[in-house]
Amino acid sequence: MDSTIQALGGILLRAIPTFILVFLLHIYLKRVFFGPLDGVLAKRREATEGAREAAESALRLASEKAAGYEAALNDARADIFRDQEETRKRWLADQARYVEESRVQAQELIARAKVEIAGDTEAARHELESVSGALAAQLSQRVLAGRLN
Repeated sequence: MDSTIQALGGILLRAIPTFILVFLLHIYLKRVFFGPLDGVLAKRREATEGAREAAESALRLASEKAAGYEAALNDARADIFRDQEETRKRWLADQARYVEESRVQAQELIARAKVEIAGDTEAARHELESVSGALAAQLSQRVLAGRLN
């Protein structure tokens, strides 16, 4: 058992330089390789997160602008529809006014034509009365003249 412990002690004694070398290699690699690598990875992570946040911010801003443009477009459409409705109402009012003016003119023409026709009728009646009296006189003369003969 003593020999085993001595053998184990000898192995450990020979392993100490290897352990120190591995430990020093670990410290060296941690400072020279893994330290800068961790720094680069951290910067990369920050850049990626920053880019992601910038993209989200830009997307949010674009959404807000799109909503603003949509609202402005809806307002413009409402203004256009309002203008169209006012123009349509104005046209309908103008059309109704023109129809009313035409109706009044037509009634005036009809009234003038009635007066004219009434005047013509009255003139024709007077002419017929005067002609009928003369015709009656002629007829009665012929009838009387035919009896006498």
